[in-house]
Amino acid sequence: MQRQHLDNRNQPQEAEEGDTTTTATRKQETLEILQAYRTSPTIKLRNQLVNLNIGLVRREAYHWTNQCQESFEDLMQVGSIGLINAIERFDVSKGNAFSSFAVPYIKGEIQHYLRDKSPTVRMPRAWLTIYNHGCKIIRNRRAETGREPSSQEVANELGITVNEWYDIKLACQNRSPISLDTPIDQSEDSSTSIGDLVTDQKYQSFQLAQEDNIRLQQALDLLEDRTREVVEFVFLKEFTHREVAETLGISAVTVSRQLKKGLIALKKILATPIE
Repeated sequence: MQRQHLDNRNQPQEAEEGDTTTTATRKQETLEILQAYRTSPTIKLRNQLVNLNIGLVRREAYHWTNQCQESFEDLMQVGSIGLINAIERFDVSKGNAFSSFAVPYIKGEIQHYLRDKSPTVRMPRAWLTIYNHGCKIIRNRRAETGREPSSQEVANELGITVNEWYDIKLACQNRSPISLDTPIDQSEDSSTSIGDLVTDQKYQSFQLAQEDNIRLQQALDLLEDRTREVVEFVFLKEFTHREVAETLGISAVTVSRQLKKGLIALKKILATPIE
């Protein structure tokens, strides 16, 4: 992995975090550079955006250093890839805060790295207990109300913050490689899984192998940007429709439509035999 020059101090806090004026200035400068980057994308502007927002990566890297055997520096490098992905995909016209948009990308990149690189992630027993309880709450609420409870509702019932629930859920969900049996839509009674998108029967009973993961990523890259984002968040990162809508600043109806559109396109792409 090609390394960038990063401030990799093994601590989450930054000097400017306590300075409201500096934070506001950084946010404004980020917005202005993002607008310039959309007009004329250059490596120089992208690096400026990375340097301005590297604190988002540092906090996530510091958090996960305590949960795995990977070094802080490696997690900074991986998290920076997530930050760059967020920079490339952020839509300035939506009026959303860049930091809120970027954190799921950073966190997701680190989580997938840990899942693939480090199978022995140290998972606190208490987290597994909370996660199982949270899943039970979701099932019960779904049966009682006919809808998916929000992450805030689940967190409230568990007695933790919504950010703590996000961290626990992501950590527990990413303990093992992607399974072909994972349902595409967790909020509905749907039997559609990634296995349904791959016509070759030899895939149906096994976890996604590395070469098949590459094929899936190549197929995702062929989708339109918004459609790809929705599919990645719902399927690969296992976000609910509500969480995707909140993250991308779109409606849940749009999420459903884009997901359906993406699945139809993926099915056609993955059905094409490999020569």
